[in-house]
Amino acid sequence: MCNHDDVRAGLSLTSRFLCRDGQPWIPISGELHYSRVPRDRWEQRLRLMRSGGITVVSSYVPWIHHVRRRGAPRFDGNLDVAAFVDLCRATGMEVALRIGPWVHAEIRNGGFPDWVQQAPVAHRSDDPAYLELVREWFGQLGAALAGRCTPANILAIQLDNELYDQPGHLLTLKRLAREAGMSAPLWTATAWGGAQLPPEQIMPLYGGYGDGFWVEADAPWDPSFREHFFFSHTWDDPGIGADLRSDGVVSPAARTSELFPPATCELGGGMATAYHRRPRPSALDIAAVAHCKIGNGSAWQGYYMYAGGTNPPGEHGTQESHLTGYPNDLPELGYDFHAPIGEAGTLSSTHAELRRQHAFLSAFGSRLADMPSSLPEVRPEGVDDTTTLRWALRSDGSGGFLFLAWHQPYVTLPTYRGAQFQVTLETDQLLLPSKPVDIPAGTLAWWPVALDVGGVRVDWATASVLTLLPGAVPTLVLCAEPGIPVELAVPGQAVRTIQPGREPLRLARGSDVLDVLVLSATDARAAWVSEGTDGRRLLLSEDDLAWGADGRVVARTTRPAPDVRVYDPAGRGFRPLPLRGDARPAAAEVSVTPHRPAHSAVPAGYGKRDTRQSAPSTAVFDELAAVYELRLPAWAGEPDQDALLRVDWAGDVARLCLDGRTVTDRFWDGSPWFVSLRDAGYEPASTLTLHILPLSTDSPVRLPADAGERAAGSPGQLLAVDAVRVQAQRTWREVTEPTPRAAWT
Repeated sequence: MCNHDDVRAGLSLTSRFLCRDGQPWIPISGELHYSRVPRDRWEQRLRLMRSGGITVVSSYVPWIHHVRRRGAPRFDGNLDVAAFVDLCRATGMEVALRIGPWVHAEIRNGGFPDWVQQAPVAHRSDDPAYLELVREWFGQLGAALAGRCTPANILAIQLDNELYDQPGHLLTLKRLAREAGMSAPLWTATAWGGAQLPPEQIMPLYGGYGDGFWVEADAPWDPSFREHFFFSHTWDDPGIGADLRSDGVVSPAARTSELFPPATCELGGGMATAYHRRPRPSALDIAAVAHCKIGNGSAWQGYYMYAGGTNPPGEHGTQESHLTGYPNDLPELGYDFHAPIGEAGTLSSTHAELRRQHAFLSAFGSRLADMPSSLPEVRPEGVDDTTTLRWALRSDGSGGFLFLAWHQPYVTLPTYRGAQFQVTLETDQLLLPSKPVDIPAGTLAWWPVALDVGGVRVDWATASVLTLLPGAVPTLVLCAEPGIPVELAVPGQAVRTIQPGREPLRLARGSDVLDVLVLSATDARAAWVSEGTDGRRLLLSEDDLAWGADGRVVARTTRPAPDVRVYDPAGRGFRPLPLRGDARPAAAEVSVTPHRPAHSAVPAGYGKRDTRQSAPSTAVFDELAAVYELRLPAWAGEPDQDALLRVDWAGDVARLCLDGRTVTDRFWDGSPWFVSLRDAGYEPASTLTLHILPLSTDSPVRLPADAGERAAGSPGQLLAVDAVRVQAQRTWREVTEPTPRAAWT
C-alpha cells in the first residue's frame, strides 16, 4: 500500500486490483474542482456524479486559488476544501486529493501563485528554498483540512503532476505532506510519458485521451490518441503533456511497476478548448476509450474532467495562456471541458454512455477485478488498421466477459461483416453467436461468457450486461446493441433469440430461478441504476436524475413534470416512480437586440506563440466584437428560479456579461452554450449582454468538421446568433406513496 504507516483497515491491493472489506473493488473516480464550482452547487454536482456511477471524487488543490498573496491564505466560500471533503463523504463517495504543488489543470503557472512562480528557486525540485515554500503551503493546507486528511477519510493523495524524472522529489513531497498532517492509504502520481516513480512508494496512474487541444492546429489525428480505441496491454499515453516537456519527446513506456495494478486517473471525460485547436469529442468517443481500458484490465477508472466549472477571476486571468508562457490559450473563465456534467450543471449525452459502464462495474466489478485481460491471436496490425475486429476477454478461466469495440472518430470504420467469436476456458469452448453477425460501426459491447448468476448459468448472450437486481428472483439486466440480434444461450437448451423489451424472460436450473431483462438500445440510453440503503434499483428516464447516499431520487426537468419509471423485480415490470415537485413550466425565447455591430472585417489572427494562434486580448475583443442585449422574462431572475440560458451561436469568441462584468466565456466549436443564470448572479434588474467576435474565414484555427464547414461557407467572416432560450429547471423528489398495480408497464 505504498508504505506501512498510512493504513486503512479493510483496504489493500494486489498487482491486479484493489480490495475493500475483503472484496475486489474497481473504483470509479471523476474529477470535480471545488474551486471552479459555486459552493452552493457542490451537493448538486456530487449527486449527479453519484447517479453517473462515480464512487471517488478527485480534485486538484490549486495553490494559486488559495494563496494569491503570500501570508494571506483563503479557505472560505468555494475554497473551503475541508467542507468539500465533508460533503463528498456525506454523499457516500471516497475522496482523492491531488495536492500538487504543481497541478497544471489548465491553470496559470500550473497552479503556482505568481509570487511562487517568480521566486528565485529551482521549482519542482529538492532545492531547499523551493521546499521551504512548499512546506509553508502544505502546512496551510493541512491546517485547513483540520485532521480530515487521514487514511480513514481520504482514499488517495496525488503528489505533483506530470513530473517525469525526479522520483526522489516525489518522496520528499510525500514526507512534507505527512509532516503537515496529510496522509492516505494510497499515494499516487501520474505515470504517463515514461515517468520515473519511486518503486513501491508511489502508485502509478495513467491516462487516455482520444484527442487533445495541446497539439498543433494542423496536426493529423495523432497515433497517441488513436491507440486508445484499440485493446492492448500498454498503459502509457506518451502524448499527454508532451507540449510541456522541455525535450518534446514522445516515447511510450512500459508500466512503471509490476507491483501495482493498472489504474487510471485521466481518461478523457471530455476535452478542453484551446484557441488554436478546438476538439469536440462525442459521447461515443469518450465511452469507447473508457470501454477499451476496462477490456484491457483496468483496476481503476478515473476521468478528467467529469464535471466542468468556471475559473475564478483574476487580474490577468487564472487560466493557462500564452501571456503566462504556456503553448496554449484557454478561455479566461469557461472550463466546461465538454464533460458529462457541464459548466452549468447540465448533463451531456456522455453521462448516459458512461453510466451504463459504471453500473456494470458496480454490479460485477468484484468478479471482473480478478479476471485478467487476454487478447485474441489475430489483432490489428496498427492504428491504421480498420479491417481487423477489436476485441478482448477478461476471464478467470471459468467465466468472464467479452469486450468488443468498433468505434473511432475521424476515420470511419466500415460495418464488420460476419463476426463470430471462439472463447476457450478451462473446461469449455464456446462459439458465439450461433451464426456470424454484422457489427455496425459505433458498437461498444461487453457480453457475458459462462456467467453464473444465483445458481443459473448463462453460457453467453449477445447483449451487454447492465446490472443485477436483487429480489426473491434476481434479475439480470442486459442492453441490446443497435443492429445486433440478441441471442441467449443456456446449458442444455436451444439458443434463444430475444426481442428486447420491458418484460423479463424467466430461466430455471433446478430450484434456482433467474429473470433476464433485455432493454432495447433506446431504453438503455435512458437507464439509470441507483445504489442506496434500499438496495439496487433500475430506473428509466429522459430527465436528469440524482441521488445521495440513501438512493432516494431527485429529478430535474425543464418539462411540466418528469417521467421516471422504476423496475419492480417482484412485479416483473416497470411502474411510475412517485415524485412531488413544482409543475409550473417556464420557458421562453429570449429577445436579442443588437446593441453594437461587429467590426466589418476582423483579422485572420491576433498574433502567435511559436506556431500557435493567440486569442485576442480583451482590448481587441472589446473593439471588434458585436454586442447584443438579452431581454429575459421577469421570472428568470426571481429568487426561487433556477433558470438555464441556452445560446446557439457562431463566431470566434463570445463573452456573457452581467452589468458589464464578464461571467463566463467560450471559444466557438459548434456546440450549444449553456449558462446557469443563478450561478451568474442574474437578477430581474440585471443587464445581460452577449458579446461575439466574428471568425474570419481565413482563420487557421482548427474546428470540428461541421463547424469548419459552416465557417468556410460564410462570406468573409462568420457571426450569428441562431437562437437564445431560457428555461426554468424544476426539481422533483421521490416520495414513498404506493403506486397502483394497474399503473405498471
